[in-house]
Amino acid sequence: MPQSTVLEEIALGGAKPGTAVAQTAPAEITLEVAHCLDDVTDAWRALSASIESPGQDIGFTRLWIAAHHIPQADQFYVLAREGGRPLALMALHRRRRAGLRELGWFAGSHVGCGAPLVDRERLAALGSNRRRRLWLDMLRRLDGADLVQLRSVPELVVGGVDIFAELGRPIPGDTLYRAHFSSFEEADRTQRNKSRRKHDRQQGERLEAMGAVSFEEVGNGEAALAVLDVMFRQRAARFREMGVADPFAAPAVRAFYDSTARGGSGVAVKLHVLRLDGEIVATRYNIAQGDRLFCLISSMSEDAALRPGSPGKQCLLRVMQTVFDQGFRVFDMGEGETDEKRHWCNEHMAVSHRHVAITRRGALMVALSGAALALRHRIKSDQRLLAVAKRLRSAVLGGRRQADRQAAPET
Repeated sequence: MPQSTVLEEIALGGAKPGTAVAQTAPAEITLEVAHCLDDVTDAWRALSASIESPGQDIGFTRLWIAAHHIPQADQFYVLAREGGRPLALMALHRRRRAGLRELGWFAGSHVGCGAPLVDRERLAALGSNRRRRLWLDMLRRLDGADLVQLRSVPELVVGGVDIFAELGRPIPGDTLYRAHFSSFEEADRTQRNKSRRKHDRQQGERLEAMGAVSFEEVGNGEAALAVLDVMFRQRAARFREMGVADPFAAPAVRAFYDSTARGGSGVAVKLHVLRLDGEIVATRYNIAQGDRLFCLISSMSEDAALRPGSPGKQCLLRVMQTVFDQGFRVFDMGEGETDEKRHWCNEHMAVSHRHVAITRRGALMVALSGAALALRHRIKSDQRLLAVAKRLRSAVLGGRRQADRQAAPET
């Protein structure tokens, strides 16, 4: 079956060529495809007035490409112009998985969400049918791929319109958590009750009883690289304890984060560091964009003796006490619920996965991955199923550890 027919079925939910959907495509919209970031730099910057993720930042993306040595042939930039002015830009990376050619966001799960760069007001004004046609026409230009996997697309409402609603078929994802306040006093008043304040104070006192506590912010430069060494060591220990793969273990990933933290990187990195007697016991890796601060990674000392003082939560408390005074109004803590996010975040943004088949082979993978993601969402939404899943994971992990011990040579 021709590629365009597959896209009509998948992206338009069964609509056939010649229907009203196809007839409403605006003639004034033109499309361009590039494979070099420099070719779309001006358009990218024109659409960067307000971003929802560091993955939409051109400096961040440029460093990601360099660290992973991504060939130009696997970089796809589809730009839509309306009346000559940039309207929407999709920046995608082609990967090869299970024999299929898959397109997705460059940074993937390393950022809280991903989305095309758009002129929000003009996109909202297009209307539902024209937006659907716009996305379909842009996807049609993606030659050399079997499917497009757009993970964690936010529900972005402009003038009462979810401007990404027509982009593929949504599969429910997780939730993005943000603290949006004008001051710490407002955050404290809104998010903490008397019991919460008492609990935080008691943990702080326990930590201070262990030694001298200090808090600092470290910007781009050599000092930041030293902090990253400790942070990734702490994260690796935590992942081992949880029995899950370490997403930062790949050399290219570590090289990327190091490159962002260097002086003159073009990415404004802010590391929040909590120390006990001079030793780092908790960190948070953030990227600043205008009045928004995005936290991508947090870590805490693996020393169990420190846990009564909860250095991770104490570090976050100090972040909340200082970040709004610096002019930030939104502190994005990323995707997925935790105690910290529940305690501090007053904005919860739904995200969904938008998978679109380009070829018949891609359509099969879309069906399989969609079913897997839907099952994962159901498990995470049901406490009983989640408890069963955790028990199964613990049993599998315990079996692997036992097998490793039996296979290990005697010393």
